[in-house]
Amino acid sequence: MGGHLRGRDQPARGASARHVTRPSISIVVPTFNGATTLPALLDALSRQRVDRRFEVVAIDSGSTDGSVDLLRAAGVTLHTIPRQTFNHGLTRNLGIGASTGELVVLLVQDAVPVSDTWLAALTEPLILDTGLAGTFARQLPRPDAGALTRHYHARWFAASDTARTVAATDVELDALTPLSRLDRCTFDNVCSCVRRSVWQQHPFRETPIGEDVEWAREVLLSGYRIAYVPEAAVTHSHERSASYEFDRTRALHRRLYELFSVRTIPTPLHLVRAIASCVVTHARCEVSLRAMTLAVAWPLAQYVGARSAVRSSQPRQSRAV
Repeated sequence: MGGHLRGRDQPARGASARHVTRPSISIVVPTFNGATTLPALLDALSRQRVDRRFEVVAIDSGSTDGSVDLLRAAGVTLHTIPRQTFNHGLTRNLGIGASTGELVVLLVQDAVPVSDTWLAALTEPLILDTGLAGTFARQLPRPDAGALTRHYHARWFAASDTARTVAATDVELDALTPLSRLDRCTFDNVCSCVRRSVWQQHPFRETPIGEDVEWAREVLLSGYRIAYVPEAAVTHSHERSASYEFDRTRALHRRLYELFSVRTIPTPLHLVRAIASCVVTHARCEVSLRAMTLAVAWPLAQYVGARSAVRSSQPRQSRAV
């Protein structure tokens, strides 16, 4: 890879590693106005200790804040696309297609590796087990994350310190509850690694959100496995507005119903109870207007998102009744 971003070489570790051909690695980062977080990410990538070189490819969606200059100065392979063409699945396909590695790490622009062994830890399971389609990393809250953010972050599976590898057949998934199906197919492109040869058979789908769990379900049903690797950790969290969180959560829960029949808040009564519970929880974590607004926005978005998917899936005549 040209420019400043080059992985440091280190010997292969362990007896098993000496008998394994080490595949090449690419890191793909979709970017948009990420000038405040990209310097920390690029610095962390430059310090990675792996036993071979790696490349970094960025797909920028029309940044206007100097992100493009930062990426070029770091020696990143850069491709630009119009902002309106960004799609969670297709843009990642574009980045993978523009890269060369057999193992392709997918990162977001504000996920920063916490150690110089992050890349080695994330890719090692795929090197040692050819039955793995992908791995994904642990996410730790940013140092400046608020109490409410930390509360919910701790409950996300990708915050766990316990590794796991999962497999699934269609019969096994059908026998699970909707939430258990989602749990089995958990995969997170905030920081993940996919095997190119599997991606060539199963590219990401065109979708407004949830391309990662949809891909995980598809590759699991094709006989591959997925691994969660907590030793590979990044810092990543947000303090977004209630309106942003409402729109995102609504879109996500619509997609989760379409994929897994997940409906966390199925009725207006459940909605009232969920809002009341959130108000109490949020008041204990953080007394602010944003926290109280989110106590309504998150449950309401879950209810509205899944309900819209249910209505869309019903025959037109039955919806009119």
